[in-house]
Amino acid sequence: LIDWPPIVGELADKLEIERFHILAISGGAPYAYVTASEMPQRVRAIAIVSGAPPIVDLSEHTGLLRLYRWMLALYRSHPQLLRALFYLARPIACLRPPIRFRPLLLKLLLQPVDAAALRDAAAFEACFESQRRAWRASAKGVMTDAEIYAQPWGFRLEDVDVPVRLWHGKEDRAFTFRVAQEVAARLPNCVARYVDNAGHYSLPIRHMHEILADLISL
Repeated sequence: LIDWPPIVGELADKLEIERFHILAISGGAPYAYVTASEMPQRVRAIAIVSGAPPIVDLSEHTGLLRLYRWMLALYRSHPQLLRALFYLARPIACLRPPIRFRPLLLKLLLQPVDAAALRDAAAFEACFESQRRAWRASAKGVMTDAEIYAQPWGFRLEDVDVPVRLWHGKEDRAFTFRVAQEVAARLPNCVARYVDNAGHYSLPIRHMHEILADLISL
């Protein structure tokens, strides 16, 4: 994770952008935090939406989705088995589900507030196309990302001094509202916005205009 900021800096140099804002959704959170921590002179502010927390630093893990808790336990006890399961999952995870099956998938996998937001075809594609592409590229890359979330990040949230806008839905099941509160309490320059009747997916889908307007005002 700590190798990410130089890559961002090189990209910004190529684009001739001296200072910039960062928007991070879900698993993008640690990458935004580390860039803000390592490049405070260039990062104006960051917005974290439904953000993944530093799992190893949490006081307890009941605020994580049950699947995440199961994967974390397996990673600690049988990491090779978890890697094998990732490779077995790849052929299915990189498929594009037929449109006629999507309502059933949403009903089975998501809570109502998120399922309702993802019934829109464009929203569904926006959320899941990047995941499919990641799996199509390699299971190794997905596993590497997962290991970053499960390991120490290599810096302290308390050292992120740039302005942070932390947005989190009160109905988020992936990382609960309590987890977001714990993260926000560690950030010295954070304004947290907890949104009623919003879940992990519906928050960025339905509130993106507000999130971006707030971010670029900083």
